[in-house]
Amino acid sequence: MSLRVLLLVCLILPCLTCSDPRPQYDTLEDYPVYPYADLGVTYTPASTTFKLWSPAAQDARVKLYADDQPGTSAHATLDMKEVDRAWTATLPEDLDGTYYTFQIKRNGRWLAEATDPYARAVGTNGLRGQIVDLFDTDPPGWANDHRPAMGLPTDAVIYELHVRDFSIDPESGIRNKGKFLGLTERGTTTPAGDTTGLSHLIELGVTHVHLLPSFDFLSLDESRPDSAQYNWGYDPQNYNVPEGSYSTDPADGKVRIREFKQMVKALHDAGIRVIMDVVYNHTGSTDNSNFQLLVPDYFYRFQEDGTFSNASGCGNEIASERPMVRKYIRESLEYWVDEYHVDGFRFDLMGIHDIATMNDISETLRSIDPTILLYGEGWTAGDSPLKESLRAIKANTSSLIQIAAFSDDLRDALKGSVFEHEERGFVSGADDLAESVRFGIVGATPHPQIDYDSINYSDSPWAPEPTQCVNYVSCHDNHTLWDRLEISNPRDPAWLRERMQRLALATVLTSQGIPFLHAGTEFLRSKGGDENSYKSSDEVNAIRWSGKREHADTYHYVRDLIALRKAHPAFRMGKSALIARHLTFTESDSDDGQLISYRIQDAPGDQWSDIFVVLNGDPATRRIELPAGSWRQVVDGAKVDPTGLQRSPSEGETEVAGVSANVFVRQVSR
Repeated sequence: MSLRVLLLVCLILPCLTCSDPRPQYDTLEDYPVYPYADLGVTYTPASTTFKLWSPAAQDARVKLYADDQPGTSAHATLDMKEVDRAWTATLPEDLDGTYYTFQIKRNGRWLAEATDPYARAVGTNGLRGQIVDLFDTDPPGWANDHRPAMGLPTDAVIYELHVRDFSIDPESGIRNKGKFLGLTERGTTTPAGDTTGLSHLIELGVTHVHLLPSFDFLSLDESRPDSAQYNWGYDPQNYNVPEGSYSTDPADGKVRIREFKQMVKALHDAGIRVIMDVVYNHTGSTDNSNFQLLVPDYFYRFQEDGTFSNASGCGNEIASERPMVRKYIRESLEYWVDEYHVDGFRFDLMGIHDIATMNDISETLRSIDPTILLYGEGWTAGDSPLKESLRAIKANTSSLIQIAAFSDDLRDALKGSVFEHEERGFVSGADDLAESVRFGIVGATPHPQIDYDSINYSDSPWAPEPTQCVNYVSCHDNHTLWDRLEISNPRDPAWLRERMQRLALATVLTSQGIPFLHAGTEFLRSKGGDENSYKSSDEVNAIRWSGKREHADTYHYVRDLIALRKAHPAFRMGKSALIARHLTFTESDSDDGQLISYRIQDAPGDQWSDIFVVLNGDPATRRIELPAGSWRQVVDGAKVDPTGLQRSPSEGETEVAGVSANVFVRQVSR
């Protein structure tokens, strides 16, 4: 065939070679992996390079905008060329501050514009990416910002808070209410003079602040920052950008970045590390997500009938096992560590992720800093096409590399099942959950005295080491602890329910594993019985700082328990072998469903060589037999005093109050 005839055929009947010379892929698994870490925007004052990975695209382009207002027209459009498995365009101008979107052509038509999934800055509502010089976002002293010193994960005391909740109360005394900057202010107080905000965290003694989702999420309208809007933020939109509603100017991408960094630095300066709650298991929207518009179907799992799978309960689930999805998540987390100095991550519905991805993340981040803390929910919200043996669920914790899971065993043993609201737990009157509490005390690790046939949810130890078990009794999900106790024990007086709350928190703070506290639980935080306050009002969700004075005894009790834990390695032994060797349960109360006692002897590094702990879930005072020797009591149901709560040491039999945690220390003869 002559060249002339060939050209004529191509004009009349476009063929694969002439109309689209790009390779065609039979399945999503055939998509090539882009090996470099420069997707998105690479900015210099001299030029900006755009790169998009989208094997599904027939063509791709970048649109540039002068502002972030919806409906305005692009002032320039750059055609992209596919080079080395990525669509690429470069403009030799200083584009600092310019907004942009990506757009692909598929099946002969242009899809809707989308925000770059790798965008590091965005405008209002995250609808357009923004090109920024990141050096301009560093607050004063950022180059000298350092992570506070950290030992083993079991040395952590985690405090989970929501950025808006923590400062929005009119009586918080915080100027930047509901903002990242609210966590930078020191010296704030209530009208009555009680410390709030950052000063409260310092006073309480926690080591880590766990921030509910603080990346850019979908549900709030950032163009109305002063309106009454609320959401927890578990509807991700732009994973590599701080949430605009928590900044003082959502339109300027640099502002939210700078203010997030200011918050991190302020917490670091206070000796507190920062953990981000991350939601890589699903996206806030599905058909119109940035992933779906730019790389259709690749980032999601599907059912056999072709519909989106939904193990998240939110309409979709991310296919973390695909190479470029795994790469995306890993690089996103690396970015938060490198650019924002974040110290750890909590993975929402971690069970949706595959084990290989989680281990890849762990090894990568720990190569940056081995003290970065990683933990997550070891379950899904629904079924998934991913085989259970491959999921990062609690039962597979032994296959995870230095990643911890939450202990729902201890949570529900202490207060009753979160799914049965009137069910009682060990602290609130149940007499059949003591063995599950013991299981929590040893951090879900192997222990010769645990009867695994009697555990509420687990039939074997699931944490190889206590550093892989997060112990808690409440969090943002479900009822606050105080509200739950009111539901399950409505006839009990408030003073008795307050003792229940203290016992639950004391159990968490004296158990092996990593302790985790829900913000405000130290002074009986209530949400008025709202079980799922993810989009309820500030009236429901705000931390009411007046509670710190109203329940000062409980606040001081929790504060002093934190100090006790930090001072004594016996309560935070970092190895399962040490727990099995040095912690012994009292056999005589093994059949008593409302009394737990155990002894910690010769724990490495602890100046207290012999500690006896008694947890009494019974409302009645109980008489117990102390081990041989002279003892001083340092914790009871109301107070903590390491020097001793009684003038003379106790010997033989003694009484412990109803619904109380008790710690005794053996006196060393001189």
